Amino acid sequence: MSKLSDSIVAAIEDKKGQSIVSLDLRGFDGAVCDEFIVCNADSGTQVIAIADGIEEQVFKDHHEWPVRKEGMENALWVIVDYGDVVVHVFRTESREFYRLEDLWADAIIKKF
Repeated sequence: MSKLSDSIVAAIEDKKGQSIVSLDLRGFDGAVCDEFIVCNADSGTQVIAIADGIEEQVFKDHHEWPVRKEGMENALWVIVDYGDVVVHVFRTESREFYRLEDLWADAIIKKF
């Protein structure tokens, strides 16, 4: 994990994000980044708070803004993209439905 990832996980924990995992995607052909960080929350309000908290913490620690941030409109699945690290903040039922970790089952997974 990188210092960027450490800041992201700290921001998620600060906003009480649940079931935080990191998936190491380095070495996978076709992977869009080096690492996915995935978490969930029980409400759309909390999903938005987590995504905003990540953006604020990373800027504070690294003076870096995300390349893009999508999904804030419905807050079922928000993506915060920092290029090498992509964060997926799910509402709990969406995470259970999409099962993103299952798509990358061969990745090294670290739980927090």
